[in-house]
Amino acid sequence: MKLTIELVPQTCHYKNVRSNVSKQEWDKLRKECYAKAKYKCEICGGKGTKHPVECHEIWYYDDNKRIQSLKGLISLCPTCHMVKHIGLARINGNYELAFNHFMKVNNYSKELANIEINKAFRKWEERSSHTWTLDISWLQNKNKSNHLIF
Repeated sequence: MKLTIELVPQTCHYKNVRSNVSKQEWDKLRKECYAKAKYKCEICGGKGTKHPVECHEIWYYDDNKRIQSLKGLISLCPTCHMVKHIGLARINGNYELAFNHFMKVNNYSKELANIEINKAFRKWEERSSHTWTLDISWLQNKNKSNHLIF
């Protein structure tokens, strides 16, 4: 699957990079991410109309230890980013757009797309029933040479 769905557990909402670094540090991180990707989506190669790309945090969830670990940052077009957070797209009335983009990028049928989305929501529901510990040490390792303080 080229474009995956990454629903953040409800108990992890607002526990992210942006809420743990200064605005200046976040701006530096996201702008580095955009430049590295040459202002194109790293999944579909597209660009948004209002702004070309957005910075998406890549998380790994250790379901045994209940640790949410930052593994990297990726530049995504706004539509791919919407798919990553398709639950939010549903709330905001953009579900159909996200669903169609998910099918197109992955070359999925409607049936297969529904299966994958339902699996993602089941995993989200399970993970949302737990409290998670946030691990953003990836940032410290990445930025040692830049002397950023977290």
